[in-house]
Amino acid sequence: MNTLSDRILNLEESQTIAMARQSRELIDQGIDVISLSLGEPDFNTPDFIKEAAKKAIDDNFSHYTPVPGLGELRNAISKKFKRDNKLNYAADQIVASTGAKQTLAQLMLAIVNPGDEVIVPAPYWVSYFQMVKMAEGIPVVIEATVEADFKVTADQVERAITPKTKAFLFSTPCNPTGSVYNRKELAELVKVFEKHPDLIIISDEIYEHINFQEEHVSIGQFDSIKNQVVTVNGVSKGFAMTGWRVGYLGAPKWLAAACTKMQGQITSATCAIAQKATEAAVLADPKCTEKMRDAFLRRRDLMIGKLSEIKGLKLSIPQGAFYIFPDVSYYFGKSFNGKIIANANDFCMYLLNQANVATVTGEAFGAPNCMRISYAAEDQTLIKAVDRIKKALDKLA
Repeated sequence: MNTLSDRILNLEESQTIAMARQSRELIDQGIDVISLSLGEPDFNTPDFIKEAAKKAIDDNFSHYTPVPGLGELRNAISKKFKRDNKLNYAADQIVASTGAKQTLAQLMLAIVNPGDEVIVPAPYWVSYFQMVKMAEGIPVVIEATVEADFKVTADQVERAITPKTKAFLFSTPCNPTGSVYNRKELAELVKVFEKHPDLIIISDEIYEHINFQEEHVSIGQFDSIKNQVVTVNGVSKGFAMTGWRVGYLGAPKWLAAACTKMQGQITSATCAIAQKATEAAVLADPKCTEKMRDAFLRRRDLMIGKLSEIKGLKLSIPQGAFYIFPDVSYYFGKSFNGKIIANANDFCMYLLNQANVATVTGEAFGAPNCMRISYAAEDQTLIKAVDRIKKALDKLA
């Protein structure tokens, strides 16, 4: 008899990955599907990073490395944190992992006991909720609305903290909304965290380089709470290195050591070749990321303009990442050929089947009135996709 653990039975599949799978199935049937579901830049890794990887192969970086990463990589990340983020993490406070997803998952396993609460502002990245559950913690969701630019307030956070609260987990720039917390907004949150010195603040900054505001502000810059902050980042988004699988964190030394211990029993170190490529990426002048960022900004404006023409969509203007997260609840209760759209999941499946455009339901992100659209695609593809969406929605009664 094959009996699975309660852990895996209670764990939900990533809905972004699920939608990508459904899209591929339709494509395999010969259907022209435009996929705007996955969070992946449509650019290639810059040549100087690829050259660093080739050199690493020639230099025989083909052996195990220290679990938290090569010393030269961690020193490079330390320099990057100081240069770009005004954060002082020494090499022994840094752990490189097989993607920021592993970084976050093993961090949860390292800090959360059964019954501990982790505050998660919604909309949240799909895996946050499941990672807390996997660690046998309790996700405590704070809802933010499109009218609030999908950002939570200090008052909301304060009211959510209880004696069981272990951590606060958020992203800026945010996946799925593209919202960015500015310095003033972070300062207000810091006033709350100062009252709770045992609370761990986890700041996911993987979209740091795709930020349309004047500056990216890391919450770890605030001296009063810097020893409570874990800063998570990686090279997947800003350097178009999704397949290289390298993420990293900077944390208090005791917590970095705990993550290293956990990682030593899961994967050990990540790929040595990818580590050398990452070293080249983080040491490079951050201006090398601006061309891609500018392309995403142009596409954002293109998409906002096109989507604004569709009746009923409520839009916020994302200040980072490469997503738009419209409220689509106007269409709930409408129908096509007798089939009623009851929720965002129905809405996205309708677009997949009637418009042949793949998006992701907001239910996956803790926002059941919304859907996520990725604009990591060429301009003409985006225009074609929105035209298809508008045409499909016009059929609803």
